[in-house]
Amino acid sequence: MTKTSILNIDYRKPIPNNLSVIYLGMGCFWGAERKFWDVDGVFSTAVGYAGGHSENPNYEEVCSGDTGHAEIVRVVYDQRINNLEVILSVFWESHDPTQCNRQGNDIGSQYRSIILTENENELPIINQTKQKYQENLIAQSKGVLKTEIEILSNFFLAEDYHQKYLYKNPNGYCGLQGLNIKYF
Repeated sequence: MTKTSILNIDYRKPIPNNLSVIYLGMGCFWGAERKFWDVDGVFSTAVGYAGGHSENPNYEEVCSGDTGHAEIVRVVYDQRINNLEVILSVFWESHDPTQCNRQGNDIGSQYRSIILTENENELPIINQTKQKYQENLIAQSKGVLKTEIEILSNFFLAEDYHQKYLYKNPNGYCGLQGLNIKYF
């Protein structure tokens, strides 16, 4: 898939059965989504809310902190091209997973580092990537990971104006920064 085709996929349509999905919270979902547009094997991205307790939240409710939801990017990818570990390497490298409930100037539980999966069989792989990245951080004296790992209960698509936001607004705000520590 090319970046252009990823940006033209209708994120509201059902996901093809031959593709895999992972849900990632790594701060503001605008920048998180953009990180995956150029990754080989990524079919589509969409932003939304997950990891909380309320039904059908909107942006203002999530930002209040009352819903428990995080800003999430849904990454749909083809495992024949890139496996889950490669997708998660982008996740680990693209934000600061040692911060609790914040990324840079964005503060609140909606900006927490979280990985959500629909597939319990993926939990060992996800936890192995967390352990590997933690070892990389220890070697560089960079702190302890605060990333949550959970089974997804619900994912709620964000409002249309948030979808592909940084494509539509190339100079839009993105405070997402990694720690300059490689996964591989």
